[in-house]
Amino acid sequence: MPVQPTFKQRWLSSTLPILSFVIAVAFANVWASTAAHGEVNQPSSIVAVVNADPITRATLTDATIERYGAEVLDNMINRHLILQECTKRGISVTKEEVSAEIQRLASKFGLSLDSYLQLLQEERNISPNQYSREVIWPMLALRRLVADKVEVTNEEFNRAFMAQYGEAVKCRLIMVGQRAISEDIHRQVTADPKKFAHLAKEKSEDETSASVGGLIPPIRHYSGDSRLEEAAFALQNQEISPILPLGDQWILLQAVRRIPAHNPAPQAIPVIKQQINDRIRDEKMRVAAGELFERLQKESRVVKVLGDDALMQQHPGTAAIINGEQITLATVGEECVKRHGQEVLEGEINRKLLSQALRQAGQTITKTDLQAEIENAAVSYGFVRNDGEADLEAWMTSVTEDGKVSEEIYMTDNVWPSVALRKLVAHEVELTEKDIQHGFEAAYGPRAEVLAIVLSDQRTAQKVWEMARDNPTEQFFGDLAEQYSVEPVSSSNRGKVPPIRKHSGQPAIEREAFSLKPGERSGIVATGGKYIILWCQGFTEPIVSDPAVVREELIRDLRETKTNRAMLAKFEQLNDQSEIENFLASAEEKNRVATRPTIERN
Repeated sequence: MPVQPTFKQRWLSSTLPILSFVIAVAFANVWASTAAHGEVNQPSSIVAVVNADPITRATLTDATIERYGAEVLDNMINRHLILQECTKRGISVTKEEVSAEIQRLASKFGLSLDSYLQLLQEERNISPNQYSREVIWPMLALRRLVADKVEVTNEEFNRAFMAQYGEAVKCRLIMVGQRAISEDIHRQVTADPKKFAHLAKEKSEDETSASVGGLIPPIRHYSGDSRLEEAAFALQNQEISPILPLGDQWILLQAVRRIPAHNPAPQAIPVIKQQINDRIRDEKMRVAAGELFERLQKESRVVKVLGDDALMQQHPGTAAIINGEQITLATVGEECVKRHGQEVLEGEINRKLLSQALRQAGQTITKTDLQAEIENAAVSYGFVRNDGEADLEAWMTSVTEDGKVSEEIYMTDNVWPSVALRKLVAHEVELTEKDIQHGFEAAYGPRAEVLAIVLSDQRTAQKVWEMARDNPTEQFFGDLAEQYSVEPVSSSNRGKVPPIRKHSGQPAIEREAFSLKPGERSGIVATGGKYIILWCQGFTEPIVSDPAVVREELIRDLRETKTNRAMLAKFEQLNDQSEIENFLASAEEKNRVATRPTIERN
């Protein structure tokens, strides 16, 4: 039997020729408009189309600069300083060197190149091109610039080798914050060294070592504070050190045993030597690079134009001037789009969808609407003055205090979309007496106190249920939960889980829990791919018995909850019913090969 097409499919099939024509006209109109102003000269000027309404690259660029321009510019200035210094010294880093370094790092972690780049994308949200541009290229350039300062000497290698493979002393430690206490402890452990572990547990303020009787990782030569190393290596087994000051703390050590030096196999020496040399070189490079940056920044003339209204009028189209060389606003914009374009474009697409829906519904958003939404947010997060009104000043300070979000961006990205969705669903949200009754029972009604055993398959559930039936005691039920439950909370707490309330979104579990009497065991409840057995311990007393007492507050909370659900459903509906083409996402999917960064110079 053939599958009947959905309404959406039938609509698309009937309107596709018209829709294609509309999109083509929209492209042509935008193309003519932007070309006339010199904005674009290639098809990539359109980054997305939402229901035949295009979003231009210029719009996206402005949006990304507004949100991330300052952060990206700082990064570009640093790279530009490095580039200028490289040019001055005749140093260059090739594309092949960048690729080889990425391959080396991937191999170092035992990963293929593709797996390594995918890991960076997933764990650090950094694309291959960004990784090449902002991490690898600067690192290789800095290595060249400070190469004469990062050579590893034989003495440095020998010290590092001893720190890793040389003799060590296993010790116990007691750390306290007062000299008098340390002296008292020192008298006790000197008289009876066997007390050291006990006193470390009782008196030491270093919680990590105190929990294991003062034991700390082995102390090795050249691996930390030289005073501790000297004190540790001067001790015989079980001997107590003098009291050692360390910052504002007082330290006592007890030697447990000597650990002899480890001599690696001869065939492993080349790899070990390479690893140690790389580690020392990297550390020296970090220090040298920091000193180089500090010198370059002191000696350079850097003028940040972006964000300074007066300077932006004086230097139109310029983001910064470094030693007389300009970084253009367009260059910063392209860099912002490379790093944050996709996430910002998602926001632009969503705003476009909401704007279209508002126009279709004949709705507009006023300043009063925006103000009311901010007040609602402030109250919901507890920013309230003594008179009960929203503390807007404190709320806005909390929103913008980290410096990453301005008031304007907060209004654009958070407040406006929320108001738009709220307006679109206002006529859909109705609160019935049944809703109020269920809300009251959920918020203030009795809760079922239960033990639970959660199983992942029916066969095991049946076996556990039979064992619980044959030994119907709460103690044995807890034993079974501890042994068999696959859910961490119930397993670690012998079946004890948070009380179950009515209308919590788990109807099968609720029905079973509230049908039991104290001391009764449930049947097997199958829900969400799991099999659950309950033991009823009893029921809590209702917090409030008269719904009228909390009716006003309850209605407000229920309406907000229902509105939020309707807003989410409306947004999903708009996405499902809209035709969205995201060309930027398609382009990024194709461009997954790490390349040498390009830094424009003007």
